[in-house]
Amino acid sequence: MAERSFAREVERLRLGAGQEFRGEGILAVTKALLQCGVGYVAGYQGAPISHLMDVLMDAREILDEFGVRFESSASEAAAAAALAASVHYPIRGAVAWKSTAGTNVASDALSNLASGGVTGGALIIVGEDYGEGSSIMQERTHAFALKSQIWLLDPRPNLESIVQAVEDGFALSEASATPVMLQLRIRACHVHGRFQAKDNRRPAFTLADALAAPRRDVGRIVLPPASFEHERDKVARRWPAAVDFIRQRRLNETFGPSRGDAGLILQGGLYNSVIRALQLLGLCDAHGGTEIPLYVLNVTYPLVDDEVAGFCAGKRAVLLIEEGQPDYIEQNLRAILHRQGATTAVCGKDLLPMAGEYAVLVLVDAIRRFLERHAPAQLRTQAADRPQPHQAAADALAEIVPPRPPGFCTGCPERPIFAALSLVEKELGPRHIAGDIGCHLFSILPPFNIGATTMGYGLGPSSVAAFNVPDGRRPIAIMGDGGFWHNGLASGIGNAVFNKSDAVTIIIDNHYSAATGGQDIPSSRAAHPARSTRNSIEDAVRGLGVRWIRRTDNTYGVGRLRRMLKEAVTTAEKGPKVIIAASECMLNRQRREKPQFNSAVRQGLRRTRARFGVDEDVCTGDRACIRLSGCPSLTVKRGSDPLKSDPVAHVDNSCVGCGNCGEVADAAVLCPSFYRADIVHNPSWRDRLGARVAAWVIGFLQQRRRRRRVVFAG
Repeated sequence: MAERSFAREVERLRLGAGQEFRGEGILAVTKALLQCGVGYVAGYQGAPISHLMDVLMDAREILDEFGVRFESSASEAAAAAALAASVHYPIRGAVAWKSTAGTNVASDALSNLASGGVTGGALIIVGEDYGEGSSIMQERTHAFALKSQIWLLDPRPNLESIVQAVEDGFALSEASATPVMLQLRIRACHVHGRFQAKDNRRPAFTLADALAAPRRDVGRIVLPPASFEHERDKVARRWPAAVDFIRQRRLNETFGPSRGDAGLILQGGLYNSVIRALQLLGLCDAHGGTEIPLYVLNVTYPLVDDEVAGFCAGKRAVLLIEEGQPDYIEQNLRAILHRQGATTAVCGKDLLPMAGEYAVLVLVDAIRRFLERHAPAQLRTQAADRPQPHQAAADALAEIVPPRPPGFCTGCPERPIFAALSLVEKELGPRHIAGDIGCHLFSILPPFNIGATTMGYGLGPSSVAAFNVPDGRRPIAIMGDGGFWHNGLASGIGNAVFNKSDAVTIIIDNHYSAATGGQDIPSSRAAHPARSTRNSIEDAVRGLGVRWIRRTDNTYGVGRLRRMLKEAVTTAEKGPKVIIAASECMLNRQRREKPQFNSAVRQGLRRTRARFGVDEDVCTGDRACIRLSGCPSLTVKRGSDPLKSDPVAHVDNSCVGCGNCGEVADAAVLCPSFYRADIVHNPSWRDRLGARVAAWVIGFLQQRRRRRRVVFAG
């Protein structure tokens, strides 16, 4: 069950020539693929292109109509390998994943693909996730483009440019026999706009045509000495062909006046931010009419030497706006100008931060300083003196708004797992615990503070391989069900069995690839018309040779989990030990159940909803429930009893009734202050009668207690 459905939006993909398409960036990409006559699409979900995979899944009926094969791959490596269909056959293929984590996984297949080259257009759509809000390590797709000589597109973030980039990407790939990467930042994926649609096209050469007439070209297979010939072909033929195509099709763009003392060279994906910065400096109007010459690199690799030199000619200086590090483009730019003998000064990372996202205010400061240094006449006095938001405002806001690190959702079934693990560590002492990619990585933060490393998706068990030593305190590895099917089955569990590891592996099974948006995986419980689900993790682990396996299908039972974990780390039995802790992701469960619940209530059907609360008369203010849970719905409030100075625990209205708070309090120290209340919608006559009887009994007991109360005379 994906994070959101695009079932209604995908109908726009049927629009034809002359009609106006409106929508989000990821929808525009899908429409562009259909307009280009793509033959097959594959990929692996991950921000910011998770929704692209969801759109493709919801659009599979339309894809089938046009003979397009779509596959949600088991990993990025599997997706990249699917591009092999374009090596010998003139079939256009596209794949998508999150970079750079996904490109890391796919690098083996990409290297082979780029070495032998392609016949059909091969487009790799990578969702660039860079900056402070990134969920991965700070690396750039550009490095992979340089490493394997894969051409890299970075279009301006508007729908017309994105759609054009898809078309240009396929054409560039075919013209140069080289795969092409299309880099889309988060804002580009979710930008809204419009463009003039074209008719969708069936593939000119289909997969069935390829199967009917198999082709084989030994020269395209990466095997010495052919692999050396591939490198010579890249330099002698493919690179010049790509440069000629980029120049002739004018894929890079210039804006503003043709002359000026100073100019800006920028990645296409940063165009909107640069335009906004120029507007704040009074150097650009609301329609993008800039007074500063701009050279926009919609293709950031390879650069076209004569275009670069032509833009810089007659200018004292240019500012290269290149987000991220190292400064790949700046080094290339300086080399081009040096070879041309140009005297234009190049500014870049000397004025801009070496690392981090280039937000508008960062660009305002850098452009102002650049113009003050090299073209002060172009910087209007009033614009330069205009007050801008500064650090003091951010500091003042930080004093009011407390920092909020990422954490588990309310009712998350993974929260009690780490509560139980905390209790085991408290009893038996700390031990080395290796984390993994996924929601469970939030356990490294308070209140759990669990986890020492994370080495990659599904690599938790391999992260403790070096600690497989005798007489040591048994380490623990954590892995999610998404990571298990992605890489963990072979690299994690298989490696542990082969090397007779004595470590404990906890596989958290929440029924989905929850961290990437709730997509289905092989062990998902729901039946899926296009995929095989309900495959057992336990059977897969047992099939690899693991003998010590424990399973629980209710992770909210903290006491049972605690006993299971304690057994795993203390048992005398040798060999890998696996605990499968399964409960459905609460976020996906709420997405599924809430609409059904609300619909039933509107129809007048009886429905009950559990809520938990704290009796403040019983609560001592110990707050062990909060320390061991960290649930966002648990907070504190001032009690009504004047004799209690400490605040008491309180459950707010975001509670989803999972019961974890009471469970952890009971597991830590018996706590009777939690109670459960069932809220009844559309109550029956029995419910009403029971409520009246309960209210009468409670009222009677309260009156009796009130009469017995000791009252001191004033």
